[in-house]
Amino acid sequence: MARPARAALARHLPILDWSRHYDRETLTSDLVAAVIVTIMLIPQSLAYALLAGLPPEMGLYASILPLVAYAIFGTSRALAVGPVAVVSLMTAAAIGNLGLQDPAEYAAAAITLAFLSGAILTVMGVLRLGFLANFLSHPVIAGFITASGILIAASQLKHILGIEAQGHTLVETAGSLLAHLGNTNPYTLAIGAAATGFLFWVRKGLRPFLARAGLGPRLAGVLAKAGPVAAVAVTTLLVWGFGLDTRGVAIVGEVPTGVPPLTVPMLDAELLGQLLVPALLISIIGFVESVSVAQTLAAKRRQRILPDQELVGLGTANLAAAFSGGYPVTGGFARSVVNFDAGAETPAAGAFTAVGILLAALLLTPLLYFLPKATLAATIIVAVLSLVDLSILRKAWGYSKVDFAAVAATILLTLGLGVEIGVSAGVVISVALHLYKTSRPHVAEVGRVPGTQHFRNILRHEVETHPSIVTLRVDESLYFANAAFLQDHVYDRVVGDDAIRHVVLMFSAVNAVDMSALESLEAINDRLASLGIKLHLSEVKGPVMDRLRRSHFLHDLTGRVFLSQHDAIAALAPDSGRGAAE
Repeated sequence: MARPARAALARHLPILDWSRHYDRETLTSDLVAAVIVTIMLIPQSLAYALLAGLPPEMGLYASILPLVAYAIFGTSRALAVGPVAVVSLMTAAAIGNLGLQDPAEYAAAAITLAFLSGAILTVMGVLRLGFLANFLSHPVIAGFITASGILIAASQLKHILGIEAQGHTLVETAGSLLAHLGNTNPYTLAIGAAATGFLFWVRKGLRPFLARAGLGPRLAGVLAKAGPVAAVAVTTLLVWGFGLDTRGVAIVGEVPTGVPPLTVPMLDAELLGQLLVPALLISIIGFVESVSVAQTLAAKRRQRILPDQELVGLGTANLAAAFSGGYPVTGGFARSVVNFDAGAETPAAGAFTAVGILLAALLLTPLLYFLPKATLAATIIVAVLSLVDLSILRKAWGYSKVDFAAVAATILLTLGLGVEIGVSAGVVISVALHLYKTSRPHVAEVGRVPGTQHFRNILRHEVETHPSIVTLRVDESLYFANAAFLQDHVYDRVVGDDAIRHVVLMFSAVNAVDMSALESLEAINDRLASLGIKLHLSEVKGPVMDRLRRSHFLHDLTGRVFLSQHDAIAALAPDSGRGAAE
């Protein structure tokens, strides 16, 4: 096979790239990482399925074939794919709106949601639409994840207390919890509170405790990651030993043993229509969260990921979930960091993790019968509270009041109106922020720094100007949203100043000019000509110049196009060039 063909194939099948250099040392590193992540993922998979309102085995199923699919098509060496808290909450919200009563239909809808999400992600990857994720503001995403973490933690308190409570918003959930607080089960509360306290201590205190006890750093780290498993084992034994299930402690019950089943999404047109928008939102949020984690971890090892191929990797992972009894998945932050810290060298670590989860599904599920749901709720609460970062509000307030307003609105809408409206608002706010900021581009009047060929803002520096020349540096690409703004800015500057004979638009920061902006430039040219003022351009980038040449604008331009701003001043006001550096 020719080298270009091999390179193209490896780009679409990254496994062909990293597998060529796979050796025994890499295998050892991946196996160790897989063992650690498997220990962490088993209770998380069960817990996140509970959060999504699904049978616990679906969490295990979503952690097997999807990991294998990502290992084949994904580009991150450390990303750990599987069920995550935010996507599980969004799954619960999407399917909860369907009003389904039959658990089998509910599960089938989750499978269909995974199928739609997988199809959307894969198509976006094939069409190379990964850049669309850039339209989501990271502060807005941080606000959404923070609000989701609070919502998730609040929704799990009913399992800690052993009461019935409902609600899709924080107000509804809090009201329902207060209304049923008198029905709290003391045994459930004891288990839930103890498990929560233990898991919080495990995250911060177990590793130093084990290190002080004389254990090596690596073994102490592995045992610290196994803390949730210890909580599961101990509380399950307590419920079984003391028969607490007969005293009102809710348990997981029977979890089917065996390999993931072959499932087929429901291709009902009405159902697909109802799930299409939630699937799109899940795809976008999942991809943004996943690619952010993947890029951060890749940078630490001087590696790189391909966002478009990541779309394909996550898409095929979700398709694998849909055909193996799972629900939507994405790359998890905490799990991926653990995978990275444990020494994972390639995506094969994910495939080995899948084998570990498969063995758990085959051998361990009978042991989960007496597992209290309060323990799984504690696992969720401890995991999601690490996502809550209210400091984003303080940071945004100090840096940009506009960004603060966007973050605050996203948090309040998510908490007050629910996750779907919150994430939809986040998308709309992100796009609106982009349009608002670029619709009012920074336009600076510039002059020459004495003794140099550099031009700077006249309001910030001591510079030389010429009374007959106005130079405006446009610090943004020009398009339909800001074209009129530039027109008004130019007119406002020249009106009333009879000395002006030349206006130079400095395009050093302009990367594109669309049709609307072209028409505005033509209008500026005509308006200035009627005032006896010539319009000039300087420092126009090649791609912008290529487009301008396709129009009549350059032919009708009253002035000239200069290679540099220094050339413009030298030509338009020769006497002002004395003293400039040559």
